[in-house]
Amino acid sequence: MRLEQITRNNYAAALALSVRPDQQDLVAPVVKSLAEAYVFAGQAWPRLIYDDDRLVGFVMAFLDIPWAGDPDDLRSGLWRLNIAADAQANGYGRFAVEAVSREIRARGGTRVYVSWEPRVGGPEEFYLKLGFRTTGEQNGGQTVGVLDL
Repeated sequence: MRLEQITRNNYAAALALSVRPDQQDLVAPVVKSLAEAYVFAGQAWPRLIYDDDRLVGFVMAFLDIPWAGDPDDLRSGLWRLNIAADAQANGYGRFAVEAVSREIRARGGTRVYVSWEPRVGGPEEFYLKLGFRTTGEQNGGQTVGVLDL
């Protein structure tokens, strides 16, 4: 498994990436993430996930973004995680979270934040198994979790 930057050679494949139909309300499509990465250049860290030559997912971190608009509360974490519908349950999500954690740690960070939709079939169990704990905060109605590095 490896991460690659989005380029003119692979962006069309990235845009075609889709999660399972029952997950589409849980995560924004890659096209929205790439637009946000453009707007938040320098604070967004978008990458594609490959297994050999097969594109299996997309991950994007946020880096030192003011939390809830508070300029004194800068946080980094997992912004998006899209694993292709036919590639799920093969360790790609774990790989992506670990890669984001390494990047944040390399930049001097000590925590990784993530938020998720608190509903049946949502990703809460996945994040809790990876060591995230809930903070008691909400972000846009989503549960906020944190992983200490």
